[in-house]
Amino acid sequence: MRRLTALPLVACLVCAAALAALPTTINAQTTPLPPDPATGTPAAESELRDVAARFTADRAALLRRFPVAQSPDRGAALERFYADWSARLGAMAFDTLSAEGRIDHVLLANRITYERTLASREAQWWTATTPLLPFAAQILALNDARLRMETLDAAHAAGTLDALAARVDDTRKAVEADAAKTDKLVAFRAQEAIESLKATLKSWHDFYAGYDPLFTWWNRTPYDALTKSLDAYRKALRERVLGIKAGDDEPIVGMPIGRAALVSDLASEFVAYSPEELLAIGEREYAWCEAEMKKASREMGLGDNWLEAVEKVKNLYVEPGRQPDLIRDLALEAERYVEQHGLVTVPPLAKQVWRMQMMTPERQRVNPFFTGGEVISVSFPTDTMDHDDKRMSLRGNNMPFARATVFHELIPGHHLQGFMTARYNAHRQAFSTPFWGEGWALYWEMLLWDRGFADTPEKRVGALFWRMHRASRIIFSLRFHLGEWTPRQCIDFLVERGGHERANAEAEVRRSFNGTYPPLYQLAYMMGGLQFRALHAEFVGSGRMNDRTFHDAILTGGTMPVEMVRARLQKQPLPRDHRPTWKFAQ
Repeated sequence: MRRLTALPLVACLVCAAALAALPTTINAQTTPLPPDPATGTPAAESELRDVAARFTADRAALLRRFPVAQSPDRGAALERFYADWSARLGAMAFDTLSAEGRIDHVLLANRITYERTLASREAQWWTATTPLLPFAAQILALNDARLRMETLDAAHAAGTLDALAARVDDTRKAVEADAAKTDKLVAFRAQEAIESLKATLKSWHDFYAGYDPLFTWWNRTPYDALTKSLDAYRKALRERVLGIKAGDDEPIVGMPIGRAALVSDLASEFVAYSPEELLAIGEREYAWCEAEMKKASREMGLGDNWLEAVEKVKNLYVEPGRQPDLIRDLALEAERYVEQHGLVTVPPLAKQVWRMQMMTPERQRVNPFFTGGEVISVSFPTDTMDHDDKRMSLRGNNMPFARATVFHELIPGHHLQGFMTARYNAHRQAFSTPFWGEGWALYWEMLLWDRGFADTPEKRVGALFWRMHRASRIIFSLRFHLGEWTPRQCIDFLVERGGHERANAEAEVRRSFNGTYPPLYQLAYMMGGLQFRALHAEFVGSGRMNDRTFHDAILTGGTMPVEMVRARLQKQPLPRDHRPTWKFAQ
C-alpha cells in the first residue's frame, strides 16, 4: 500500500506561507540547465522547475514529520497540503507558460489529483480492517499526541495501555470463536497492520522510557502486556484465520483493486486504453513472441517445441563463481555496441561509476533474477541453498537470459537513466513512472532485437524469454486485479505458458502482489516499451531526428508519463485540462 500524511495547525500555516510566496505568474528561471549532450546548446527550461522541486521537498518534509501511514493527523495534513497546492496551481497564468512549463503544470496537477485518489482508496482499505482492529485508533492517538509534543500524564497512559491489552484480548477471542467467517483478505491486512501498530507503539514508548522515571515506573508492565497481547492476536489471525503456521512461507495474497481503480490509475499515467484493451495487446505481444520462439526453436533443430528450446538454453550457465565475470563482459559489450553505432550519448563518468554486488539468498526469494541501476545486483546460487534451489537459480540465470537483460539494467538501461535524470530536469523525478523507467529499459530490448543484436538462435531464445515474460506480466497482473485469477493461477500461467521454473514463478508473483509495487507496475514494462517504440517510429523512422538526438532528448527531458515525452518532443503547447488520447499500440 502507498503511505500518506497529515499536519497540525502550525505546520499548515508554514505550508500556506510557503505556497503564498509562489508567484501567480511564474518568471523564467535564471539558472540554465547544462547543455544538451546531443547538440551542445542550452536545454529548454521549464518555468515551473523550482515549483515542482519545492512540491517534492515540502511533501517529503511532511512525510518525515508524520511517519505513521494510518495516522489521522497525517491524513489531514496531506489533504490540506494537496488542497493548497491545487488552489495555487489553479491560480497560475497557465496560458503564459512555455510548452515545457505547461508540461510541468499538467503533470503536477495530475500528481496531486492522483495522490488524493490514492489517499481515499487507502482510507477505505484501512476502514475495512476496523472490526478486526478496534483498538488501533487509540494506539495511533498516543503517538500523534507525542509528535504534537503534548505533555504526557504517565499514570493515565498506563491505564490506557492496560485497557488496550484487555481490548486486544477480547478481540482475539471473538475472532477465534468465529474464525471461519472472517474475511481472509481483511485478516491478512489486519495482521500486517498489527506489526505496524507495534512499531508505532514502540516508538512512542521508547521516547519516554528511561528518560522519564515516572513513565517507566507506571508503564513498563502494561506496555509489555500490550505487546504480548498484540503478538498473540497476530498469531491467532495468521494460524486460525489464514492457516499460516510457524516456518511456513508467507502466503501470496495481494490486493486486487478492481476495474474502476485500474481505469483511474491508467488515466493518471496518461494511458488512453481500457484494461480490456491492454489485455488484448498483451495477448497479441505474447503471440508474436511465441511465433518467434518457434522460429528459433526450429533453427536449434527442435521443431516447434519452443519450451524444449527454452529448457536447452537454461542449461547454458557458467560454473559457480564465474557469474560476475559474465555480467561484466556482457555490460561492456552493450556499452561498446551503443557507442559504436551512435545510438545514445554515454558520459564517461556513467561508465566509470557502475558497480556490482551479489544478491543474498533471502532477496532471491522475491527477486530470482538480477536487478540493476548504478549497482547491479547479481542473482546466483549460494552454498547455503538446497540442491533444487541451486539448480533453479543456475538455470534461471543462464548466459542467454543474462545477455538479454544486462543492458536493461545498466547501459543504456536503468543505470544510464538514473545517471541522466539526476543531472537533467531533476525536478521531474516528482513525476516518476514505471512506464518511463521500466518502459525505457524494455524498449532497448526491442530496439536491439530489431537491429539483430541477438545473432544466434540461443541468444534469441534468451531475449524472447524476457519479452514474452513482459507480455505475460500484462496478462497475469490485469487478470489478478480484475478479480479473474488467483495468485496460484498466475504462477501456473508463468510455468505452463512462460517456461519459468516454478520457484522463480512464485517469486515473481510474490514480488508483484505482496511487495510495494503499484498495480500497473508489471504491465508498464511492455506498455512503456511500446510507447517508446512508437515514438522512435514517429521521430526517427520519419527522419525528423537521428537515434542519438532522439535518445538524448528523452534522457535529458526527465522522467514523466510517455505521452508527455511525446508532447515535449513535438513542442506541443498542452491545454490546462489535457487528457490522454495517444493510441500508440497500432
